[in-house]
Amino acid sequence: MPLNPDLAAFLELAEAGERPAMHTLTPERARMEYDASTQILDVPGPPVGSVTAISIPCRDGQPINARLYLPTEFMEETGPFPVLLYFHGGGYCIGGLDSHDSFCRSLAALTPCCVLNVAYRLAPEHRFPTAVYDAQDAYRWLLSTGSEYGLDVTRLAVGGDSAGGTLATGLTIAALNENWPQPVRQVLLYPCTSVWQNTESHRRFAQGYLLEAKTLQWMFANYLRTDADRTDWRFAPLQASDLGNLAPTFLVLAEYDPLLDEGITYAEKLKAAGISTSIKIYSGMTHDFARLGNIVNEADQVRKDIAGELANAFYPR
Repeated sequence: MPLNPDLAAFLELAEAGERPAMHTLTPERARMEYDASTQILDVPGPPVGSVTAISIPCRDGQPINARLYLPTEFMEETGPFPVLLYFHGGGYCIGGLDSHDSFCRSLAALTPCCVLNVAYRLAPEHRFPTAVYDAQDAYRWLLSTGSEYGLDVTRLAVGGDSAGGTLATGLTIAALNENWPQPVRQVLLYPCTSVWQNTESHRRFAQGYLLEAKTLQWMFANYLRTDADRTDWRFAPLQASDLGNLAPTFLVLAEYDPLLDEGITYAEKLKAAGISTSIKIYSGMTHDFARLGNIVNEADQVRKDIAGELANAFYPR
């Protein structure tokens, strides 16, 4: 299918604009640009019953921030409520609670479920594997403390987009290795899974499709300490020796995304390991389309699709 015409027009305008490419910016400036663009590109999130600021302690003694979204339907109930632990995208360098506020509100309202949106620490101030440890610490905090917030940790899913999807699936692998409980579902939106970005989709969509090759390598250069980190499965889940006994998976991919091929390969490896894996490739879409609610209708559709997957996991018939 051709590139979505609304998305094509947006990309053409972006290309004609005078804003500098992300890979030419400092991380601080890139974060400001990314958060500011969210207000333009995405719709406001739907109302929810409450939003609670939470501080999660990490293994090095430093706290990270999170937001807990409680849907309106749960306001008159006492719980315990199912919960999605969510990690935002942004190549480990940008993004945060505000950039993914609309997305998390939507999932909370549509499923319905609680959503815990985690602001793991960003690079280059905090390089690999800090984000990995923050994700693991958030998961263990939720398992040990979630009941105090009315959350049902036996109905816990994990999810994330792009780098956040990598953190989410890496979490399930770590849980398997450490004998922590598996989540009931992992929801992965166009995750980074490969050591090197050398697939055909990376070559085909290297420039002009929102996520560009130079930007992706800028992000990884800020995040990784050395090239040796690339072969660590916590960065590249395709390197994991064992994907068996992981949580059932819903994998969201975009037709015009450099990460398409490695996403398909990861889905195939999960299936080969016996994991129940559902994959949906959204035609005409680019990377990060789930946050482009003001540009494409598919942003709303993918949120409904994810909510349906979560509802099936949280409320089995």
